[in-house]
Amino acid sequence: MEGTAVDTDVVVVGAGPTGLMLAGELALGGARVIVVEKLTEPTMQSRGLGFTARTMETFDQRGLLPRWGSLETMPVGHFGGVQFDYSVLPDSHFGARGVVQWKTEEVLEKWAAELGADIRRGWEFAELADGFLDGDAVEIALDTPEGPRRLRASYLVGCDGSRSRIRKAAGFDFPGIPASRKMYVADVVGCDLRPRYLGERLPKGMVMVGPLGDGVNRLIACPHGTPVSDRDTTVPFEEVADAWEHITGEDIHHGGAKWVSSFTDATRQTSEYRRGRVFLAGDAAHIHLPAGGQGLSTGVQDAVNLGWKLALVTRGAAPEALLDSYHAERHPVGRRLLMNTRAQGTIFLGGEQADPLRELFAELLRYDDVKKHLAGIVSHLDIRYDLGAQETDGHPLVGRRMPPRTLVGEGGETRIAELLHAGRGVLLDLADDAAARDAAAGWQGRVDVATVAAADAAGTEALAGATAVLVRPDGYVAWAGTSAADGLAPALERWFGPAAR
Repeated sequence: MEGTAVDTDVVVVGAGPTGLMLAGELALGGARVIVVEKLTEPTMQSRGLGFTARTMETFDQRGLLPRWGSLETMPVGHFGGVQFDYSVLPDSHFGARGVVQWKTEEVLEKWAAELGADIRRGWEFAELADGFLDGDAVEIALDTPEGPRRLRASYLVGCDGSRSRIRKAAGFDFPGIPASRKMYVADVVGCDLRPRYLGERLPKGMVMVGPLGDGVNRLIACPHGTPVSDRDTTVPFEEVADAWEHITGEDIHHGGAKWVSSFTDATRQTSEYRRGRVFLAGDAAHIHLPAGGQGLSTGVQDAVNLGWKLALVTRGAAPEALLDSYHAERHPVGRRLLMNTRAQGTIFLGGEQADPLRELFAELLRYDDVKKHLAGIVSHLDIRYDLGAQETDGHPLVGRRMPPRTLVGEGGETRIAELLHAGRGVLLDLADDAAARDAAAGWQGRVDVATVAAADAAGTEALAGATAVLVRPDGYVAWAGTSAADGLAPALERWFGPAAR
C-alpha cells in the first residue's frame, strides 16, 4: 500500500483462536498486524474442546503442537452419533480432544506476540469509516481504556464471532436457517456423571458427557421441544440441571458449574468472505450446530488460508487479486461444513422420525468407502481446493493438502510440516533437478527449495508421477509435475507474485 498513511498493514478484530492464528500467520509472513479485543482479559472458559485432524496438521506445520504438551487423540469418531474408526483413513490421522479453548488461545496469543503481533485488549470496535469498498485503506473507530481511538490499516479482518459487529458494519449479509431449538453446555462440578463421549439419545432428548479433569465434566443437554432463545447466551446452572433431569431423570441440582451457556442449531453463512478491504473469518463468516467440534478448527483453517496471502500482498510481493482466492477456496468449505452439521443434527437430534435415517447410516457404515468418506468430511482431511486446469489435468495431489510423508535429503529425514515452519512456500525437488531449482530462484524469500526424496514406500506412492511439487504455506499442493517446463513458473507467479528481478 505504497503511499498510503496507515497505522498498520492489517487490523484483526477479535482475539479468539481464529483472530490469534491469523495474527501469527500475518506476523510470520512479514506483515504488521494489530489485534483489538474488547475483553481486557482472556475468558479462561473451556468452550471449543480439541481440534480436527487437519487442524492438528496445521498447528504441526508451524511447530506449535509441543506447546500444548501431551495431547489426547481421538481414534474413534461419529457422524450424527453413528460411530466409525478414524484408522480407516489412509494416513490414520486423529484429532485432539479435551483441549480447553483458553489453553488454545494462550498458546496462539503467545506465539503471535513472539512474532511481533500487537495485541491490544480492552479495545472495542465502535464503527467503520466510509470508503472501505473503494478507498486505499480502511479506518475504524474504537473505544479503549484511554478513550476513543482510531486505527487506519490497509485491511481489516473480522474474527469477532457469531454476532460479528464487523460483519454488520461492513454490510455483509448472513443468510441461512434460523434456530429451531435451544440446547445447553456446561462445565459441571460436584456431580458423578458417567462419560457419554459420543452422546446418548433418549426419548426426551440427547445428552453428552466428557471428563475435563480435576472433577470437571463437560455436559451437553439437548432437550426436544425447547423454545428458541438467543444463541450462545449465559444461563443459570439451575436451568441446565432442569434440562438434564428432564432428559435423563437424574438430579444434578446439588452440583454447580464453572461455566454455563446455551446454543442453538441456527445455520448461516455470509455470501461473501470479502468486501473491498474487509474480510470475515471463523464464526463471523459461518455459524452452525457444533457437531463434532468443527467450528474452532474451521476458523483456524480460514485464518491460515488468508494469512499468508494477506502478508504477501501487504509486502507488495503479490498482486491484490491473490486475495480473491480466499473466498473462492474457503466459502465452499464453509458451505460443506454447514451441510454436514445440518445432516448430523437431523440424524442425532431428529427423535423417532430420524430412526430410519440412523438405521440406514449404520448399514452404510459397514462399507469402508463410506467410512472413509464421512471420516474425511469431519476430520477436514478431504478438503480439495479448485485450482483450475492444473487440478483437472495434473497430479492427483494438486488442490489437496500435502500428506504427512517422511522425506530424506542431505540433512537426513524431515517432514513436510517441518519444512513449512517458516510460513513460506516449499518446492520439493524430488529428482535433484537443477532446472526446477533455477525456475524457483526468482521467488527466493517467498519459496524455499528442498531437494529430497520419499523415505519409504508410502511417500513414493503418494508422490508417484511427480519429480517436483510446489506446496503453499498452508500445506496445500499448488503444482506438481515432471518438468519445470510443465507450468512451474506460472504456478509460482500465481501464488507468490512476480519473480524478483
